[in-house]
Amino acid sequence: MAAPETNRRTAEQRTGWAAGRTTTAPPRAGRSARVLVTDLDGTLLGGDRADRHRLHDALARHPEVTVVFATGRGLSSVREVLREPLVPRPRWIIADVGASVIDGTDQSPVADLQHRLRSGWPGADRVRAAMQRFPALVYQHGVAQDGRCSFHLRPDQLTPELTETVRALGCGWLYSADRYFDVLPPGASKGGALAALAAQQNWPMSSVLVAGDSLNDLSLYGLGAHGVIVGNAEPALRAAVPDDRAVHRPDRPGAAGILAALQELGWVERDYPLVVGYHRPPVRLTPGGWRPPASPNGILPTLRSLFTANPQAIWATAAVLGPHARPGRLDGHDTGLPLSFVPLTPAEWAAYFHRACKETLWPVLMSQPQRLRFDPETWTGYREVNARFADHIAARAAPGATVWLHDYNLWLVPGLLRPVRPDLRIGLFHHTPFPAPEVFAVLPTAAEIRDSLSHLDWAGFHTETFAEHFRRTLVGSRGAARVDVPRIGVHPLGIDREAIASAARASVRTRSPARTEAPTDPPRAGSADGPLVLSVERLDYAKAPVQKVDALAALLARRPELRGRLRFRLVCPPPEPGITSYDVTRQVLESRIAEVNQAWGKGGWKPVEYLPRSLPFTEVIDHYLDADVLWVTSLQDGMNLTAKEFIAAQRAVGRSGVLVLSRHAGAAAQLGAAALLTDPHSPGDLADTLHRALTLGSDERRRRLERLADLLGDDHPAVWAAEITAAIRGDDSPDASRDASREGSDAMSVAER
Repeated sequence: MAAPETNRRTAEQRTGWAAGRTTTAPPRAGRSARVLVTDLDGTLLGGDRADRHRLHDALARHPEVTVVFATGRGLSSVREVLREPLVPRPRWIIADVGASVIDGTDQSPVADLQHRLRSGWPGADRVRAAMQRFPALVYQHGVAQDGRCSFHLRPDQLTPELTETVRALGCGWLYSADRYFDVLPPGASKGGALAALAAQQNWPMSSVLVAGDSLNDLSLYGLGAHGVIVGNAEPALRAAVPDDRAVHRPDRPGAAGILAALQELGWVERDYPLVVGYHRPPVRLTPGGWRPPASPNGILPTLRSLFTANPQAIWATAAVLGPHARPGRLDGHDTGLPLSFVPLTPAEWAAYFHRACKETLWPVLMSQPQRLRFDPETWTGYREVNARFADHIAARAAPGATVWLHDYNLWLVPGLLRPVRPDLRIGLFHHTPFPAPEVFAVLPTAAEIRDSLSHLDWAGFHTETFAEHFRRTLVGSRGAARVDVPRIGVHPLGIDREAIASAARASVRTRSPARTEAPTDPPRAGSADGPLVLSVERLDYAKAPVQKVDALAALLARRPELRGRLRFRLVCPPPEPGITSYDVTRQVLESRIAEVNQAWGKGGWKPVEYLPRSLPFTEVIDHYLDADVLWVTSLQDGMNLTAKEFIAAQRAVGRSGVLVLSRHAGAAAQLGAAALLTDPHSPGDLADTLHRALTLGSDERRRRLERLADLLGDDHPAVWAAEITAAIRGDDSPDASRDASREGSDAMSVAER
């Protein structure tokens, strides 16, 4: 077999016309347009399924990019291609190697253009009759052909006698892939058809990108359009197209090569080596513009640190768009963060988050399965939102990218993402507790969730206990190990200790002169001011707010000396409206607060100070510094960062507050040696442990706080995030990531906690 020619002159001879030359008049300048003109086999259909998925989604997000097929296939064959869901819908189809031009909307011929392109065509019967004297030509039976004749031919049989016979018929010819010989009307070619279509549609060639992989695409190049020669292209095409800044030559094959060119041109968003998936954004769109989130959330400041330290990442998150909102407004959030939104309607968000997440999954995570409410319809909504996230992430993740998912809200994404993007490294960190296997099994959809989680490469947790629960859940109740249990890591989240310490020192400087003196122990029970017990937590039954109020009432009943002095300050911002279980908790809590205040209050003193609103973080710091005791009573908690913030603030200014910490909070694994641990499931223990905290001697309070400060450590959340992304990737030396930025983050507000 003869070697393929590698110079442009020979390539021009093999196609029967000079590439880039056309008798069609140049296009007129016209309206701004973006047009992708692409071959099919080897080009749009080339590469793996994940690449085609990414390109399809990118084009779906940019309907302003007009898609034109330029193919050697006939129309009936193109129709077969269009049955494939990952093939974008073309507005126009250049078929039959340029002999046909078809309106993609109704698949009817564009008669005037097609008539011009086929001018001089002698007909298929006459062409085949003339070609019968060349036995090396094998007609492509079973291939739909219109306005051309296509044959198979070995390279060594492409003779001058054959090509002269074609010219004597008044036709053109094209030879490609060392196999295909096409006889065409004299004015037909993909390039000629594109030039004619562009002139008719008033497309400037500067707004056109052509994509191909073989010599039958050669005529598309040289028209003044942008070009891309995909990574798997014929060497002869690469050699025939001269080097030009307008022609992209990515090393990625097929669809991936096209996507790389679209990204380089800025027609679609670039992809990212790190995609973070977390359902809640740091802002929400309201009729009055972007606002902070309505519900407190502790993950958001950590993610801010991550994106400050890693500009090569993007955050896939939800945007709830009411009737007032338009998707076009989603770029106006002005956060400085690389947010990529999955638009949801209020009804979709309610089914997904208010119902499936908070009424089905949350009770199980909190080991409160008796609260579980399952509705198949809302679970369908959960599936659909997870599918939207999976598609969104797949479209934005670079080849081989790291995907870091957060929490139970996206539990189904790994199973949906893995089949379409097997190249990705997928990890999920659970900021929440992970329940014991027997509790998890109560979920009606437990098997579905387990199957999805088994597609993870890595799963992370705050404590060894939660990690072991996860492992046992995937292994199965009988202990038969599964080969697809992901790697598991334990990475307790820290705080930006220096930022909190700076805020605490600033608070002391700016407050009254009495408070700016050298710090002393806060007043104890029986003093004029009386002790202050503080809780800072979002409204959630899992935080046991009602149990705290009951324990306070029991303590006042047993300890008369605390009446008129002890104050319990509950900073309790509400969740977003619409979560039924939380509405019930709020009603019970507020009723109980009113009863206790009425029963024990006197004069200007009330035992419970209730602040049901979000506070700026500077005010939260003030409350930390005022408190004698921080009271954390979670029934279950992934970590509890307020406990850590309290320690950092108190230590920074030399105070000695006491931490009363639930045994069931993740922070207890790290801080339990110096905190006073309590069991919120025991009313008596809640009251007794609080009383002990109020009566500790000053030396013991100081020793405990010093020990808590030592246990707290100094790791910045950005370092924590870098270590986790390294773990998801499976890096051999994750500690190398500890060089990540440790600069302080912006001040948080309790609304973000």
